[in-house]
Amino acid sequence: MTAFLPYGRQTIEDDDIAAVAAALRDDFLTTGPGVARFEAAFAEAVGAPHAIACNSGTAALHLAAMSIGLGRGDTVVVPSLTFLATANAVRYVGAEVAFADVDPDTGLTGPEQVLDAAARATGPVKAVFPVHLNGQAADSRAIAAALSPEVALVEDACHALGAGLRGGDMLMRPIGNCADAAMTCFSLHPVKAVAMGEGGVVTTRDPALAERAMRLRNHGIDRDPAGFRNRDLGFAADGTPNPWYYEMAEPGFNLRAPDLLCALGLSQLGKLPRFISRRQALAALYDDRLAALMPVVKPVPRVAWSGHARHLYAVLIDFAAVGLDRAALMRTLRDRGIGSQVHYTPVHLQPYYTDRYGSLALPGAEAYYARCLSLPLFPTMADGDVDRVVEALADVVGLQA
Repeated sequence: MTAFLPYGRQTIEDDDIAAVAAALRDDFLTTGPGVARFEAAFAEAVGAPHAIACNSGTAALHLAAMSIGLGRGDTVVVPSLTFLATANAVRYVGAEVAFADVDPDTGLTGPEQVLDAAARATGPVKAVFPVHLNGQAADSRAIAAALSPEVALVEDACHALGAGLRGGDMLMRPIGNCADAAMTCFSLHPVKAVAMGEGGVVTTRDPALAERAMRLRNHGIDRDPAGFRNRDLGFAADGTPNPWYYEMAEPGFNLRAPDLLCALGLSQLGKLPRFISRRQALAALYDDRLAALMPVVKPVPRVAWSGHARHLYAVLIDFAAVGLDRAALMRTLRDRGIGSQVHYTPVHLQPYYTDRYGSLALPGAEAYYARCLSLPLFPTMADGDVDRVVEALADVVGLQA
């Protein structure tokens, strides 16, 4: 029987299993030295001075929102074409969301859409959370240049580990090095470039933001004696710090990533170049095979300013020309052993947000959503799997591959 092809899945190898087994035998399953080892390797991989591990991409976005000081009375511009967590993280801290439109073909937001959303905002815009979609980057550099200096940029790079962004010197810099952003947020969910099971990372160049994020992921606890405010409780009679003592200047959350999962993340991180290379090779095969289905089925176009990590292989389908709605097409593909997914329903259409902000027309996001479909893409796919997907898709839409 032919194996079912999901739209994405993890690649776990023997050395990953051995790394997790070794962590299980270690003294620390959590809050141990394995977290710091993973953070150091991640920071080096993306070229940032600081990386803070946490338990999901959602937690990474939440940590960033807290760390830059967002709260009630603030507004954050968020592209509507994203997963719920990008906007929800803003609401977690009490700030309001101003939804930005996106390009109808790439799904990426840019300076024009960000400024339009800011003009519609009912309160002062304190931050923008651009989303790097499908593995290629929104133009953070251009967005940052269009903003006032006091507006913080926090990148949602949950799709973009391994991607790059061209700087003013036209050199490609890794997403996450925070050349143009205060903080960058990643997900290490199983379908992402590398897997921790569940996991996330925040990167930054600002040591104060890094310190605050590390504190907030652990209940707001500070164990550094240099910062203790209560001298009587914090220090013994001889002036030495009490070894059990800690202080909390502000409440945080338990958003920690355990050593056990960081061991998997560290093992996987060493394979990132290989995984990305394989994804890119498979995407090139898709590009070649899908040329015969143009313009009814066309790949989401590349943008000039970004290197592509190929997290997803998304296509845009003219369903009116096909004469078949998307749900029926997905069911038919599934019956042939091929999974697919829709990334994403625009968040401004979700009931919570329509109840809060009213109806909003964002034609770019709605046009992208109406046509998009993510096809199977993960490193262990064979070249022949791409042929199988394209042939099935061609048959369903009534074209010859």
